[in-house]
Amino acid sequence: MVFRFDSMARATFSLLTALLCVGGELIVLGLDYLGVVTVLMMTIEMAIMAVFMIMFMMNPAGLMPMTMLHNRRGAALICAGSFTSLVVGILLVPWPRRVGRAPADPTMDLGMSLMGPQMLTMMTLGMALFATIVATVVLATRRGRYDRYGDDLRAARPDDPVRGGVGR
Repeated sequence: MVFRFDSMARATFSLLTALLCVGGELIVLGLDYLGVVTVLMMTIEMAIMAVFMIMFMMNPAGLMPMTMLHNRRGAALICAGSFTSLVVGILLVPWPRRVGRAPADPTMDLGMSLMGPQMLTMMTLGMALFATIVATVVLATRRGRYDRYGDDLRAARPDDPVRGGVGR
């Protein structure tokens, strides 16, 4: 659906939907930690991306027709070739058999193999990074969207102390 919408904001949220489905698949597979981290990380990332898309893109609301597809025939050939080679690879590769048995807690073992004894440090760092991202977005501008109108939002002409921008 990302490539079907005219609006960059709608395309961003459809991409978020796809990534939330991936996080849900990870949770269904029993990798709760990775699934929740994926859901949280992608939700925040796509929300920030939507804000920047609305601020900086030429056509954020999809009011003018646009397409995100280029070279449709070439893309279709590349996709068909990739799909065919992956299917052939799946069917012809001799897959190895499992050695040993599955760990009791795969999430804990994965975390220990990735981060070792620094798991608590990395979790704390993750929360600090999250707080930094939120604070940066909140503090990015002192002025709000309607600050130039003052107390009277129905004013015909905004009294904007800063030159330029939407009001002038």
